[in-house]
Amino acid sequence: MSKILACIDTSPYANSVCDLTAWAATRLPSSVEVLHVIQRKSAVQERRDHTGAIGLGVKSGLLEELTRIEEAQGKLAIEAGHMLLDAAVERLRASGIHDLTLMHRHGGIVETILEREEVCDLLVMGNRGASAEFAIAHLGSKIERVVRTSKKPILIAPSKVGDVKKVILAYDGGTSAKRALDLMASSPLFENLELHAVFVGEDNERHRVMLANAHQHISESGRSLTTSILHGSPEPVIAELMDSTDDTMLIMGAYGHSPLRNLIVGSTTTSLIRMVTKSILLIR
Repeated sequence: MSKILACIDTSPYANSVCDLTAWAATRLPSSVEVLHVIQRKSAVQERRDHTGAIGLGVKSGLLEELTRIEEAQGKLAIEAGHMLLDAAVERLRASGIHDLTLMHRHGGIVETILEREEVCDLLVMGNRGASAEFAIAHLGSKIERVVRTSKKPILIAPSKVGDVKKVILAYDGGTSAKRALDLMASSPLFENLELHAVFVGEDNERHRVMLANAHQHISESGRSLTTSILHGSPEPVIAELMDSTDDTMLIMGAYGHSPLRNLIVGSTTTSLIRMVTKSILLIR
């Protein structure tokens, strides 16, 4: 049996992560590991930070008091984490998911997720992190680091998860897009769903042949695929398509260019994660 890693934090996206996890776990089927990570500095490092911030003349008693406050905040964070995990279990069980494991860890968020993904087949994360209310159009740095580094498929949960009846593949014939196509052809995740592949760019013979080959590949698996070519820039065209289509999930390859090129000219992956308000499955 496969295993899903559901990564939750204190953001409003925790419920969406649980709902999308339940959808995937029911279709695959899979067991679920729910992960919550508390990231904090050591007391020694915090004390040094305070010393630099408030000056050399401060009394040591104040520094000790600040350290006690931080330790109390750490205990509250642990308790809040337990409550968050308990709520996640309740929500998942209400959706019929009972094969659950809880993981409450301290340390680096990105590093812990990448460590736990080694024993999982699929990751589920929220579209924004714990400061989601302050960054409506910004992709959290930790989420982006996971997406760029992870070797596993990642489901990105929007603020509200709806029913999924149709899957749209952003297809460009690249390596990761072909892996996504293979997954559409073979995974029970997409069984009995309406499948569609779209290419955004010039309508020419090469691109029509590319989509025809994708259609044949899906047909040989016993499933059906419709295809289309749309004109324009991929990011706004795909985002508009997703916004105009109900009950839809987007599948796309993740970060097809080098990190240096993405740094200079930006990334279609990052832009679409920011712009699309539906569930997204990223394939490396």
